[in-house]
Amino acid sequence: MTAYEPVIGLEVHAELQTRSKMFCGCAVVEAAAAPPNSAVCEICTGLPGTLPVINEAAVAYAVRAALALHCRIQPSSVFARKNYFYPDLPKGYQISQYEQPLAVDGWLDVPGAKRVRIRRVHLEEDTGKLIHRDGASWVDYNRSGVPLVEIVSEPDLDSLEAAKAFALELRTVLRYLEVTSGDMEKGAIRFEANVSLRPRGSQELGTRTEIKNLNSFRAMVRAVAFELERQERVLTSGGKVVQETVGWDEARNVTLSQRGKEEAHDYRYFPEPDLPPLVLDPTWVAAQRDALPELPEAKRTRFALAYGLSADLAALLTAERSTADYFEAAVTAAPAVPPSKIAHWLAGDLFGLLHAEGIEVGESRVRPDALAELVALVEGQFVSPATGKALLQRIWREGGRPARFVEGEHLGQLADPAAIDRLVDEALRQHAPQVEQYLAGKKPVAQWLFGQVMRAAGGRAKPSVVQARLAERLAALEKSRTAG
Repeated sequence: MTAYEPVIGLEVHAELQTRSKMFCGCAVVEAAAAPPNSAVCEICTGLPGTLPVINEAAVAYAVRAALALHCRIQPSSVFARKNYFYPDLPKGYQISQYEQPLAVDGWLDVPGAKRVRIRRVHLEEDTGKLIHRDGASWVDYNRSGVPLVEIVSEPDLDSLEAAKAFALELRTVLRYLEVTSGDMEKGAIRFEANVSLRPRGSQELGTRTEIKNLNSFRAMVRAVAFELERQERVLTSGGKVVQETVGWDEARNVTLSQRGKEEAHDYRYFPEPDLPPLVLDPTWVAAQRDALPELPEAKRTRFALAYGLSADLAALLTAERSTADYFEAAVTAAPAVPPSKIAHWLAGDLFGLLHAEGIEVGESRVRPDALAELVALVEGQFVSPATGKALLQRIWREGGRPARFVEGEHLGQLADPAAIDRLVDEALRQHAPQVEQYLAGKKPVAQWLFGQVMRAAGGRAKPSVVQARLAERLAALEKSRTAG
């Protein structure tokens, strides 16, 4: 244990899934799919004489996010101009919120960590994107004006693990709300981390640095880890940490100083003169609250209690709303099957197939009712577990229902005692040396003989019947030898 403890706060920018931009009617497009500067207009490129208009859908999405984070929605909020000059900012300022944000004073409970307070939730517009290649820099303004919700935590995170857990849980909540895709590879969520150290046990905050534009969980974790180690080296050597903004160099795995840390006055905030205050009708806010889905924390608790799942399995099945919906659809389709059995097939075999192809459960060719039917066949011992796994592979490739394959290709378990007796007798005849070993006292040979019967049956024989009939035959042979 070191003499210092981390203090971390996160600022999270999430791109809202609206069809149009924050203050104009331009379409929100994927950077990789649209030609550069093809989804722009006079407003989002900041041409003189243009007037912004607030996107109501973006406001609704941001309010839902704030409500899900238990924030207090401000009856009136104000858009402001945040002034700074950078090539990807066409107006020379960004329309954001500062002194009067959309919502304040919320919190998020983080699994495995503690409650993290949310300082503010506000709306703003995104910047353009700089592209550096061939010794030149280019600007694509397609992203300029895309609506963002910014969520600022208090410095309540006391470890790297807590910071990662908070970021993951927040992304899960936002995806449940369907207000953002949460696609990190496409920049739908970006982080900025405020990091400092203080003497262990102290209540005073240390000097912080801000790490800008972290575009993945991996980058966030590695950048914060590096910065904590760097600051500790500075402090233990008798130096002082300088308050500054740093950038993360992914290739070199280091943070690099960019500029002195800005304060609010550096941005010269003032109310946006072209936009009136955003006044929200309490009835409208109540309607947004009513539109909230069951959130991850509540769903985890319900899955554990209602379906008898372990905490870890409940967390796994609720990490994505689509997975939770798939599981519940499968449970509904097979009410006689224990939900835990369906959960293990989903979290085990089906997840393995999904991960191998890199797709989500909603894209699977195995429908929830088909998985439910498959588990019912295995649990009812109509097919063996091995046949069930083979059937899952078949449905994964071709789609359809497992019962169709079982009936059409005679894949059901063989349970007829007379038929199994014939298989047992044939196995004992073919493997007489092993039978002699068993009769001589090597009892484990019985399990080997069981395997030979199952192999001869093509895996279709019902194991419990095979074991019972084999045990009877071997007992009869032992009795016969003793009597002789």
